[in-house]
Amino acid sequence: MTPAETRVLDAAKACCERWGIAKVGVDDIAAAAGVSRATLYRMFPGGRDVVFDALRVRELEEFFTRLKDGVTGSESLEELLVRTVVVATHELRADDHLALMLMSEPGDTLSQLTVQGLPRIIRMASLFLAPLVDSFLGRAEAARLVDLLARLVISYFLAPSDHVDLGNEVSARAFVRIQILPAFTSAAVIPTGAPS
Repeated sequence: MTPAETRVLDAAKACCERWGIAKVGVDDIAAAAGVSRATLYRMFPGGRDVVFDALRVRELEEFFTRLKDGVTGSESLEELLVRTVVVATHELRADDHLALMLMSEPGDTLSQLTVQGLPRIIRMASLFLAPLVDSFLGRAEAARLVDLLARLVISYFLAPSDHVDLGNEVSARAFVRIQILPAFTSAAVIPTGAPS
């Protein structure tokens, strides 16, 4: 991505935070980025929708890069799963842009986290996380597990539970041991000496 394209995406994000996605037009983004309307269309043929689509992709790539950094080096499947749900939950909770968009544009934002955007989220999760899970499970099982984790983290983020807090390591570990590991291993593999 060129510096000018990055500037346009940064401008689109700032405009969304200021006015909400529904009220932002190409002219607003171009003015905030310091480029002409024609230049914006050359960079993002299709205009506004293409800019927002590129912004969503960039946000997902940044999210999964931070998540992958937070879980790389896990020595067991259990540890990888626990770290994945905890880090992902912390990232979602700490995302000020996401929080603002959920308040100002709940319909579009929820759609991007669920119905409309979920296939893209799962593809990105698979791209970033499946190779890490592959070392513990076969490829098909790794893909199935990553799909499940993405859906669970989003679900518990959007509708918090009084019984499970995926952002809390103790709660997440208990959930992983009881609800996830048995479905993906013939017997839940719990390392010797691991806290109960």
